[in-house]
Amino acid sequence: MKIYNDISEVELNKNTILSLGTFDGIHIGHQQIIKTVVEKASLNQRRNFLITFYPHPRSIISKDASVKLLTTSEEKISILETLGIKNLLIIKFTEEFSHIAPDDFILNYIINRIGVKEIVIGFDHHFGKGRSGNKDTLKKFGEKHDFTVSEIGECKINGETVNSSKIRKALADGNVETANSFLGRYYSLSGTVVIGDKRGRKLGFPTANIKIENEKLLPSLGIYAIEAVLGKEKFYGLLSIGRRPTFYDSGEIIPEAYIFDFDRDIYGGKITVNLVERIRGEEKFNTADELVSQMKKDKETGFEIFSRINSAAQVKF
Repeated sequence: MKIYNDISEVELNKNTILSLGTFDGIHIGHQQIIKTVVEKASLNQRRNFLITFYPHPRSIISKDASVKLLTTSEEKISILETLGIKNLLIIKFTEEFSHIAPDDFILNYIINRIGVKEIVIGFDHHFGKGRSGNKDTLKKFGEKHDFTVSEIGECKINGETVNSSKIRKALADGNVETANSFLGRYYSLSGTVVIGDKRGRKLGFPTANIKIENEKLLPSLGIYAIEAVLGKEKFYGLLSIGRRPTFYDSGEIIPEAYIFDFDRDIYGGKITVNLVERIRGEEKFNTADELVSQMKKDKETGFEIFSRINSAAQVKF
């Protein structure tokens, strides 16, 4: 994949099929748009191209510093490459950029700098200053500059339209099953394994503390059944996301992974955890023994979950 961080780097090619948007999460609705771009470009021997933005536009337009990403830039690039995107322009979304009128964006970015034969958009696509640009805006320019506009209908699951806001809400509620169904994959967290206070090892449950990018959205506090991915290997386990209230009155939120039947030194290594199901919310226990007793129950629940969703998996009891 060719990744461009400035419009000046892009070679003009009018034989291009493209789409544009934030694509945070790259959920199943986004995937339909991307699949259409890739397939049409391949069928007609045209360049496929995607335009996206960083940071999240809402963090600039609404001054909402609390906006967290469903997919970091690294994750987004990896997923888009897997989906077949060959050219990606990442536009730095600034206050100045947010004031660009839709007509100026189409003319100065798409038509004169990238080149286009067809633009594929979602059913509710808006762009430009005040989100005033839409399908009709694009079609007006298409008639004049010889490109077409294709609209992909809304994607629904159980009658509910899929969008990034609903995925955020599901994660905030700890409902990872709904989030996963909307994403078409497990919601994942990736980071570096760092040294913690090693309390878990003393309790008989050694955990890997994971340092995750601050911009990444964490689901609600609690215990989750997970798939842990280390390189090309995959393991089963549990993830605690919380402040460890049994031992601390306050503190930062720390994701800690406990991997079943695992005893390796992975400090400093990269790990990805795929969230399968939420087992329970975070709790404060009166003693360490009470916590250990609950952790044993959580482990058994984890076994039951993995046995249920993947009967072919060889999970050790």
